[in-house]
Amino acid sequence: MIVMDEPKAIYEAIAVEGFSAGTLQMIDNLTNDIRYGRKDFNGFTLPEHAGLCKGGTPLIGATIVVGYARRSLATSGNVESCEGSIPANWQIDGEQERLIEAWAKASGLWFEHSDSIIQKNFGPMIAQGAEAKVYYKEGDPSVAKERASIYSTTQKALDAITLHNYLFPETAMRVIGFTRDSDGLLRIVLTQPYIRCLRVATKEEIDTMVSEKGFRDNWQGQGVSYISDRIALEDMHPANVFIDELTDKPTCIDCIVKFVNPRTC
Repeated sequence: MIVMDEPKAIYEAIAVEGFSAGTLQMIDNLTNDIRYGRKDFNGFTLPEHAGLCKGGTPLIGATIVVGYARRSLATSGNVESCEGSIPANWQIDGEQERLIEAWAKASGLWFEHSDSIIQKNFGPMIAQGAEAKVYYKEGDPSVAKERASIYSTTQKALDAITLHNYLFPETAMRVIGFTRDSDGLLRIVLTQPYIRCLRVATKEEIDTMVSEKGFRDNWQGQGVSYISDRIALEDMHPANVFIDELTDKPTCIDCIVKFVNPRTC
């Protein structure tokens, strides 16, 4: 396997041509190289790389695209940060959102009227919270979600999907597009296997599940946060971890997952 360095040719094409047909083809080519194991992303281990690929080609493409934001901001003359030329998270996130929207529209991955499109294909909305809207049609094997970012940058939100897929492949998230809600918030549109809940998991069952994956409690045994040498898990409360009716095992539906030391592009 070839370890992929920073995709400089793609970044140069974005800078000069934007998301032209030629640039989109370059992104598609690299996406397919990553998907089929010919190239890998710097910053991901091989198991994490598998989680990236489980997220589908839109997740891979978006992860390529957001890498351009930090580079372009750092080399521009309009960066305002307390750390010299290092851009602040709000600047990075704004640029990453702009790039994702432009790329998704050029690639046919932008849902202009997502609510009606998702309801038509995946059924009515069955739940809504600060983090996601959930849609489901009885009998279907998957739910659809509009997932809002609760992370400081869009890259971290995309990485969270990759890490979730690595840690919890039984509920892997597959990205199918992007949209903005009525408040203008960028949302990632994805599908996820539907899990029939026997009951919510207990704290002890969650402790055991994450311990087997190499995590330890990160709040003196009192909270819902766990950490390993590389990854942090948060929001692992029973409402996000069910006992699967079929397997009788704890199954994580959603949580906050991030690198202990943020990945750089």
